[in-house]
Amino acid sequence: MQPSHDPKGLIRESYRIEGISDAECRSILIDWALSLPNGQDPRAALQHLLDQYGGDSGHPMTALLQEGLAAPGPARRGRRR
Repeated sequence: MQPSHDPKGLIRESYRIEGISDAECRSILIDWALSLPNGQDPRAALQHLLDQYGGDSGHPMTALLQEGLAAPGPARRGRRR
């Protein structure tokens, strides 16, 4: 079974909202990230969504998806035991 990259359809709907702001897209993206199933790679999901919806280069959500992919992964804390 293939994981759902947009379980609630939040990203899809953000592209349908005319005149959506950057701040609204950021809020939607946070809600999207919190709705991902445990263990799902968020970077792979971001890439899939960008491939699916990223054709609209002027949309604020496209810029945020690209920003999310460009961001470094989480830093390791502590030392190896």
